[in-house]
Amino acid sequence: MPSARRTRTVAAPHQAVWDVIEDPHHLPRWWPGVARVEGVQPDRWTQVFTTKQGRPVRADFRVLESHPPWLRSWQQEITGTPFERVLNESIIEIGLEPGDGGTRVTIAHHQKLRGYSRTGGMLLRRATAQKLGEALDGLQRICG
Repeated sequence: MPSARRTRTVAAPHQAVWDVIEDPHHLPRWWPGVARVEGVQPDRWTQVFTTKQGRPVRADFRVLESHPPWLRSWQQEITGTPFERVLNESIIEIGLEPGDGGTRVTIAHHQKLRGYSRTGGMLLRRATAQKLGEALDGLQRICG
């Protein structure tokens, strides 16, 4: 299962970082590629991405775990969507710990590819790691 993980200390108080991570409305401010968030409920939401051609793509997510203010994970709902051709599973997990000068943030993205897509695992892992780095940049920008 291709996985990527990035850790960084964000120069912000623990609670400030948690408040951003816990509220999906903030995702367009820090998660790469998210244009907007729709249908936010306590345990689910829809992220709207924009393709390079400007077409909106929707992806539904649901919370798997939330242990304030330490851990939050969510899973993309794949069954019955165009993502089903490529993915079996996509889970994002974010952990927070006290750190020197701020909050130590670890973001992991676990993905299980489907069928022929599995041959691109190394490329996906590299692209995902870059996206996680950009997410950490975003958290630093809005929390720090």
